[in-house]
Parts: sequence; C-alpha cells; structure tokens
Amino acid sequence: MRTIFLADAHLQHPDDANYRLLLAFIRSLQGSTATLCILGDLFDFRIGLPALNFPEQEPILTALEELHASGTRLIYLEGNHDFHLGAGLGSRLGAEIHSGPVQLALQGKQVFLCHGDLINRADWRYRLLHRTLRNPLTLRIGRLLPAAVVQGLRSRLQRTSKQRYSRDRKRWDYSAMIRSYAASIRTQGAQALVLGHFHQPFIDQQDGFTLVSLGDWISHYSYAELVDGTFRLLTYPA
Repeated sequence: MRTIFLADAHLQHPDDANYRLLLAFIRSLQGSTATLCILGDLFDFRIGLPALNFPEQEPILTALEELHASGTRLIYLEGNHDFHLGAGLGSRLGAEIHSGPVQLALQGKQVFLCHGDLINRADWRYRLLHRTLRNPLTLRIGRLLPAAVVQGLRSRLQRTSKQRYSRDRKRWDYSAMIRSYAASIRTQGAQALVLGHFHQPFIDQQDGFTLVSLGDWISHYSYAELVDGTFRLLTYPA
C-alpha cells in the first residue's frame, strides 16, 4: 500500500484543468493507498470563517470523504492559502489537520512534513503577515465581518501573494534554501523531509536521507509516492 504526498493545487473552479485532473487522481487512489498527505494550498483560498461558503470546493471534498471511507488515512497540513480549517473540516473528512509542521512515522520512516512557507527566515514581511492572520484575535474579528468584506480581503491577499512570489523567486535561491533547511531537519532525527510551497519538483536521496520538494498541481502535476520505504517523485497522468 502506498503513501501519497501532494501540495499546491490552488484549486479554484471545477472546470479548471488542474481541478479535473486532481479529482480524477484522488478517485484513482481508492483501494491502493494507505495514507494521503496534503501539504497545504489544496485550494487557492479557504479560511474557516462562518460567513464564507465554498460550493466550488465540494467535488474535491466529497472525493476526499469517499477516499477516507474506503480506508485511506488523510493527513492535511494547512498552507498559506488554506488555514483556520478547524475541527469541522477534519471531522467531515476524517482527516488529521495540522496547523504547522509535523514529524510522523510512515512506513517505518521518520518523515518530517511541512508546507514550507516559513522556511525563508529572511522574509520578515511574510512572517509578520503569517503571524497576524493566524492570531486567535484575528480569527475572532474575522468571524464578525460580513462576507463581502472577507471576500475583498481574499482578493487582495491572492493578488499580493502572486506578485510577491514572482518577485521573490528572483530575489532568493529557493533550491539552496530548501536544501539548507533539509540539513537542519536531518539533525533532528528525521529520515526524510517532504514539503511544498515552492512549486519546484525535485528529489534528493543521499546517505539514508530523502528530500522531496513536491512541485505543484498547476503546471507540473507532480506528487510523491512512498512504497516499501522508498520515495519516488511522479507526475499525473504518468
């Protein structure tokens, strides 16, 4: 039985190509997958506020419910586009939801999972935004705001995120940053690091340690598979 890892689909509308492909992929996992790990930004925007509804996300959520019902363990790490997911979504999907990094025993390996958005310690503007948005006080205020105000903030955050990513990709060497972070994780006893966020698919395996950068489901359609303790980075469809 396989363990599957994916991240950064940034799903928006069921008619989009990446949405249709991911839906088909999730359905294909039934009966052959012990664990599915989603490492953040499955959706381009989802915040757990009562004023917000996301009907366009229902097909994917239903597919995940059905996958869990078929016997697959679901692990969901929040990203920088989907957070404050809360116990409600976890209960519906039967998923283990983590607001930050987590180290788990998977197929006999200690695997460190994270979205990856906090790796860059030099990006203090983003780190401040991250802390502000996840502050319990911010969440309480958000629950009082009308849906129209929250949707306006959503549009602004999405626009700012795309502009920042395009700019920062030229400013920082993300590949080197990821590998440096992996070295620090290795010293903590992990045997593997799997992360998303950077939209760069690659895998490094050296001296018993594996680093997997998952890429995305926007242009790469990449995911990782762990079988019998061995990682592979794959694309869908093969």
